[in-house]
Amino acid sequence: MTLLTFGSTGQVATELRRLAPDATFLGRDQADLADPAACAAAIRAHRPSVVINAAAWTAVDKAETEEAAATVVNGDAPTAMAQACAALQIPFLHISTDYVFDGAGDAPFTPDHPTAPLGAYGRSKLKGENGVRSAGGNHLILRTSWVVSAHGANFVKTMLRLGRERDGLTVVGDQIGGPTPAAAIAQALLTAAKAMQAGQQGGTHHFSGAPDTSWADFAREIMARAGLTCQITDIPTSAYPTPARRPANSRMDCSALKSAFGIDRPDWRLGLDNILTELGA
Repeated sequence: MTLLTFGSTGQVATELRRLAPDATFLGRDQADLADPAACAAAIRAHRPSVVINAAAWTAVDKAETEEAAATVVNGDAPTAMAQACAALQIPFLHISTDYVFDGAGDAPFTPDHPTAPLGAYGRSKLKGENGVRSAGGNHLILRTSWVVSAHGANFVKTMLRLGRERDGLTVVGDQIGGPTPAAAIAQALLTAAKAMQAGQQGGTHHFSGAPDTSWADFAREIMARAGLTCQITDIPTSAYPTPARRPANSRMDCSALKSAFGIDRPDWRLGLDNILTELGA
C-alpha cells in the first residue's frame, strides 16, 4: 500500500507516522487545506494507492467567527481530495465528527441518523462529508469524538496541567460521549485502508472509545490514573458558556464498523494509560 496522508503533526497524523513510517505525510507547507486545488494536485502528483485526510480545522469556537475559512478547510478541501481520488480510482479515507449531529436525546447516533449540526464547525465538517460522498469514489468517512493523545492540545493534557496546579476543578458533567485515543483512530484507518485497497467498499462509519462517559467522569479517571488529588466537581453546560454549542449527547453506535471491517470500539481507559505513560505522568 502506497499511502499519502494529509496532515503531519496533528494527533492522528502523529500516530499514523508511527504505524506507517513509510507513508508520505504532507504538512501545511506542502499541501495547505486552505488551497483545495493544491491538495488535489498533490494527489495527482504522488499517485498513491490510498489517501487519508488526517488534517482539518479543529478550532471549534474560532469557527463561529471564521466560518468561511473553516468551510474551505473542512468542506472544500476534502471534496477536492475525494474528487481527485475518484478520478484515479483509489480509496479516500476522511475523518469527521460527532458535531454533525445535534446531540439530542440519549441514544447512540447511528451513521444514517439525520444530521443537524449546532454550529459552524459542524456545518463545515458536514459539507466535507457531503462533498466526499458526491465525488463518487470508494471512500470512508470515519466520524469520531473526543480525540486524545500525548500530542497537541487535548482534554487529557489540559486536565493534567490543571490537576497539578489546583486542588479542585469544575468540569461539565452533562455532556456524554466516548473519548477516543488518536492511536486507535490511526489503527482503524490503516485497517480500513488495506481492506479498501483490496476492493472493499467504505461508506460512513462511527468510531469512538468505550465506555461512554461524561467530561467530568473522564476528568476523575485522568486524575486517579495519574495519581493526582485534584477534586472534580460536576457543573452543567450552562455554567461553562462557549462561543460554539457542544452536543450534549455524543454517544455513537459503532456496530456497523465492527460488521464491515472487524474493528472494535477501543477501551479509552487503556488508551489513557498509554498516554499517561508516554507523558511520564
